[in-house]
Amino acid sequence: MIDPLVVETVIEAALREDIGFFDLTSELVIPAAAVADFTLESRQDLVVAGIDVAAAVFRRRVPDCRIELAVGDGARLGPGGRLGRVRGPARGLLTAERTALNLLQHLSGIATLTARYVALIAHTKAALVDTRKTTPGLRALEKHAAQIGGARNHRLRLDDGVLLKDNHIAVCGGIAAAVARARAGVPLLTKIEVECDTLDQVREALAAGADLLLLDNMDLASLRRAVELAGGGTKLEASGGINFDTIAGIAETGVDFVSVGRITQSAPAVDIGLDVTLS
Repeated sequence: MIDPLVVETVIEAALREDIGFFDLTSELVIPAAAVADFTLESRQDLVVAGIDVAAAVFRRRVPDCRIELAVGDGARLGPGGRLGRVRGPARGLLTAERTALNLLQHLSGIATLTARYVALIAHTKAALVDTRKTTPGLRALEKHAAQIGGARNHRLRLDDGVLLKDNHIAVCGGIAAAVARARAGVPLLTKIEVECDTLDQVREALAAGADLLLLDNMDLASLRRAVELAGGGTKLEASGGINFDTIAGIAETGVDFVSVGRITQSAPAVDIGLDVTLS
């Protein structure tokens, strides 16, 4: 679920950014009384995410518009698949069109790319997880889209968990010291994850009592050895430069999670059109 207040904040900022003071084109050429009926349609294979957000954009600009959604988030459509219809005052709908499509295409792009990664590791026990590599201001929506595509969410914000990365460890003077300091003040139900680049760091983090290990840019042999060292008692997350060609082999090493930043950072928008309804 996305916090409705977050959605409203995003929509308000996006409409303000796109419209400015008014939609000059629509004000000049669209009669004030004109009513239009539009269809939202996919133009490629995709996983839908953000359809309710797009609907909220139209309602925000045209409160009395009528929206009929044909699908919900998570639906899989091919070219020509209908997402819904929007009917109402033409000026307002045309003014909101680009903002609604931008969000819908972007979020559906994330869900679609995520689903491709998930399919590649479906035969393993590993779960795909997202990262904090998100568009500023859109994190809640992008992480929702990743979840719709089949991923699990990692930290939502910095206050959402403890992840001791290489720079934290360097400043603290080592893994043991960093874990000890975190353990002394961490909330009872919050886990501590430690980034490890080498097997020696894996041993040190395990000895220090870390709850999870982030195995960064390790080769397959090192990942398999880390799984052996953990012995099933500590969850392991593989990360770093993972792509379509490498993710299956990485998941097959026995790690519990595989994190991929590009599902939110680099997902291409999908092609969804808004056209006048012909029937």
